[in-house]
Amino acid sequence: MDVGDEEAVRALVDRAAKRFGRLDIMVNNAGIADEGAAEAESLADFERVIRTNLSAVFTGCREAARLMLPSGRGSIINIASVAGFGSLSDRYPMAAYVASKSGVIGLTRELAAQWAARGVRVNAIAPGWFPTELTGKLADRDQVRWIEQRTPIGRAGRPDELDGALVFLASDASSYVVGQTLVVDGGWTLW
Repeated sequence: MDVGDEEAVRALVDRAAKRFGRLDIMVNNAGIADEGAAEAESLADFERVIRTNLSAVFTGCREAARLMLPSGRGSIINIASVAGFGSLSDRYPMAAYVASKSGVIGLTRELAAQWAARGVRVNAIAPGWFPTELTGKLADRDQVRWIEQRTPIGRAGRPDELDGALVFLASDASSYVVGQTLVVDGGWTLW
C-alpha cells in the first residue's frame, strides 16, 4: 500500500481490527532515502522523503491510536534509524532522510507523552546497517568494508537481530518503556 495515502492507511488499520477483533500492535516501517548534496536537492524530492518517512508514520500512529486509545492499551513501534542521531554525510549525504528519521524520534517521544497515561505506548527502534532494499542488500564490497570499519562489532546486522527488540517493544515485557528509541546498531552510535 501507499503509506502516503491517508485513506489507505485508515483502511489497513480497519481491516486488521476487523480481522483480529482489535488492534494491539502497530509497526510503522516504510521508508525511502535521498542521497546527494543538500544544495542540489529539490524541495519536491526533500518533501517526498519527509512525506514517506515522517508524515506517513504520523498517519499510522494516529490511525492506530484511534482504535487503541478507547481500549486503553496498545503498542506502537516506529522504525527510525541511526541517521536520526547524526549525519552520515562522510559517505552518504542525505538531508531529507536524516531530517525525517530525527523527526520520527521526536514524534515518538511526543506521541508517547500524549498517549501513555491512556494505555498506549509509543516507542521506536533505530537500526544501524542491515541488508534491506534501502541499503542495496549491502552487496557493494566497499560499502561493507566502510560499515565494518565504523561499527565496533565489526559487521552489519543480520535481519533476525532486530526481532528481539521488536518483540520486546510489542510485548508486556516493555510495559514501563515509553517514548524510547531502542538503538540496534552494533555500536555504530558509540563513535
